[in-house]
Amino acid sequence: MKHILRYITFCAVLCCSMAAAAQNKVAEGIEADKTVHNFGDILLDSGPVSCTFTLKNTGSKPMVIYNVTTTCGCTEAEWTREPVKAGGTASITVSYTNNEGPYPFDKTITVYASDSKPILLKIRGICREKVLPLSERYPVAFGPFGMTETSLQCGNLEQGNSKSDAVIVANTSSSPVKVEFNDVSDNLTLSVKPNPIPANSTAELSYTVTAERGIWGKNTYWATPVINGKTYTTKDGDTKIGVKAFTKENFDRMSESERAQGPMPRFENSTYSFNRIKKGEEIHAEFTMTNTGKTPFCVYKVDTDACCYSHSDIPVAKPGEKISFRVHVNTENMPKGETLVLVTLTTNSPLRPIVNLFIAGWID
Repeated sequence: MKHILRYITFCAVLCCSMAAAAQNKVAEGIEADKTVHNFGDILLDSGPVSCTFTLKNTGSKPMVIYNVTTTCGCTEAEWTREPVKAGGTASITVSYTNNEGPYPFDKTITVYASDSKPILLKIRGICREKVLPLSERYPVAFGPFGMTETSLQCGNLEQGNSKSDAVIVANTSSSPVKVEFNDVSDNLTLSVKPNPIPANSTAELSYTVTAERGIWGKNTYWATPVINGKTYTTKDGDTKIGVKAFTKENFDRMSESERAQGPMPRFENSTYSFNRIKKGEEIHAEFTMTNTGKTPFCVYKVDTDACCYSHSDIPVAKPGEKISFRVHVNTENMPKGETLVLVTLTTNSPLRPIVNLFIAGWID
């Protein structure tokens, strides 16, 4: 990987400095007050629910929302139809019918605005037939602070941008609790609202991951909850909250011609197959590719879903050059039987910013 780090400065178009991102920058020249609205627990007989997203035009020319689509008929959207001047705001009100039954729901709203790639917003929550105690609805307990899980998802984000999400949390005690966070990873921010959380009630935990050059692919960002000045351990032994995110390159500032001139990896095989091996043996998977593009190709990071792995250095591939590299997987803690390991490359290719490869075989 040292070759890649040295070469980053050579890839001038891709490695130009970017302006600091706003908290919820959702597209070039557009910011959102939020990208996810979590209704939390709602009752089936309580009827439809709705929320409003606000988009701000931070560009220099008017913004128009041409269309807003939803994933199913249970969700409808109304939005500002007239052009929004620079510095102005538009609203998108989303309504959910709440008639699909007592299940969790997660709906995507796609916003099509002028001079922008589609913007994805989400509404989610859990519809229930009856009220359950907070301790049952939020069973992961840091003392009186309850969550549904300690591993949170933030999804994909691009360099120069931030990605936010939110979950509902609870105070399961009869007194207010103040929530703070220690040992917070760089590029992660968290907040709870309201805070303190009133007795026997819920609040929203919002979190934001900000991309930073040099941090690529899959990463987990950590924070330790501090409740009324104390730290707690859950019954599963957790003391931290983890936020998972995947960071890839940002090609928004590239023209179509620049994209067409970009690097293009072509792999001889996307799957490396190995013969039957004994558990504990190491797999040495080799992949070979040729850069058929017109500018040098580099890999920023290699991730796999195996618990123990390493890989050889991946040299920068000049246009027309063929290179090979190896991924080494330790099978000591892997289950026996048929095996499929996913290998994910984060790259500088505008057409293939993420490359998925596979290692397949049988472990006795």
